[in-house]
Amino acid sequence: MPSDPEPYRPIPWAGLPDFPPGEMIERARAFYDSIRTRRTCRFFSDSPVPREVIEQAILAAGSAPSGANHQPWHFAVVSTPELKRRLREAAEQEERAFYSGKAGSEWLEALAPLGTDADKPYLEIAPWHIVVFGQRKSGIAPGEHKQNYYVTESVGIACGFLLLALHAAGLATLTHTPNPMRFLNRLCGRPANEKPVMVIVTGKAAADASVPEHALLKKPLDRISSWL
Repeated sequence: MPSDPEPYRPIPWAGLPDFPPGEMIERARAFYDSIRTRRTCRFFSDSPVPREVIEQAILAAGSAPSGANHQPWHFAVVSTPELKRRLREAAEQEERAFYSGKAGSEWLEALAPLGTDADKPYLEIAPWHIVVFGQRKSGIAPGEHKQNYYVTESVGIACGFLLLALHAAGLATLTHTPNPMRFLNRLCGRPANEKPVMVIVTGKAAADASVPEHALLKKPLDRISSWL
């Protein structure tokens, strides 16, 4: 039998202002105008970024909803030059195999407009890498080893929160997903029951940073929504 539910408490945002419709629209539009400027950046400055910025962004990610509120994620933060070098070497080894044909012609054709290849210099230049892991088992209390649910969905939402927080702080971001990614467990000292999801590279954009034209193409509202 399930245990009795814990007592409920008032939600912390119960006092959220009741904005009139016009102001709600303006706030939603202002948020869109801000987040639409986020682009995947492959050209970073090595300028330092305070650790507290990354800490606050991770706390924001940790506030994301999750299955049974188990919060099945871990964020391993990499900043030392030696570990960034090792991460780049391991990632590029996998990427060389990927671009040499492992990915298949259709996948490589889809990537062609972006101009990406196996060379990832930003992995040593950007000041911070946040390696995101999904946990099959964990719990809220230290040492808990409970089954987690909706891990992929929960971690995906948390990554979205993290990207939003970093963008709000004025940082450029890149989501890096080498294939396979198991080398990240070894480099970051994470257990085998955690699954690497992505590396979020972040820092200030280089002064001459650019993005391919293809990356600027976004589907319009009528292609990404239906109103029933």
